[in-house]
Amino acid sequence: MVDRHPVIFLGAGPGDPELITVKGQKALAQAEVILYAGSLISAAVLGWASLEAELLDTAPLTLPEILEKIIKSQREGKRVVRVHSGDPALFSAMAEQLEVLKSEGIPYRVIPGVTAAAAAAAALAQELTLPEVTQTVIFTRAPGRTPVPEREALHKLAQHGATMVIYLSVQLLDTVVSELMEAYGPEAPVVVAYRVSWPEEQIIRGTLGTIGPLVRQAGIKRQALILVGPALAPKEGPLKTRSKLYDQTFAHGFRPDPAD
Repeated sequence: MVDRHPVIFLGAGPGDPELITVKGQKALAQAEVILYAGSLISAAVLGWASLEAELLDTAPLTLPEILEKIIKSQREGKRVVRVHSGDPALFSAMAEQLEVLKSEGIPYRVIPGVTAAAAAAAALAQELTLPEVTQTVIFTRAPGRTPVPEREALHKLAQHGATMVIYLSVQLLDTVVSELMEAYGPEAPVVVAYRVSWPEEQIIRGTLGTIGPLVRQAGIKRQALILVGPALAPKEGPLKTRSKLYDQTFAHGFRPDPAD
């Protein structure tokens, strides 16, 4: 019975129930047991689940308690879905769960989700990479109760001048600003995206010099991304540089050189 159904680890997306993959929606609809973090997962996303499904909020549970439920349910032949917010590849604590399932001989699969960074960029209607501005995006977090390797300290990553997307750190915003200030400067554009794609979404634009008071005034203390970098500057006038992809003078494998 143990191999009947693999446990599904599902990225539920940022909150909007329509920002879930079709594969993820189908997995929820077929699930008999669904484990989710109620503090992070929008109730609207769970609307894709069957009315007969057993729903278990894991927010108050410990890792052993969560795994006990997953393993027991899977061995009973039930379809089990473990729901993570955003994409489970980022800051999901999925690895420690998979490690135990593997040791127990429990099969599993992962379905990716839309991460909050992508949802924030969509809300802003802009790219996180721009030609000759930055071609790199760094996903990271500030050290808090969970440490960060010293080589990944914010002030070191900031030296690249790339777009940075900082998760799980808005409660440490003053520290984040201080770490980034030397490399980016006080006029660097910053966006704080709170509960992006939820009904209560807030998008706050500012600079490293102004963002702190703006966020405090809005009362945002959790569930927000911090985005910083030159690619986030509000667009005024035509772009200074454009992608080569559609440049009429730029040939590639699907478009021959017009001079030939």
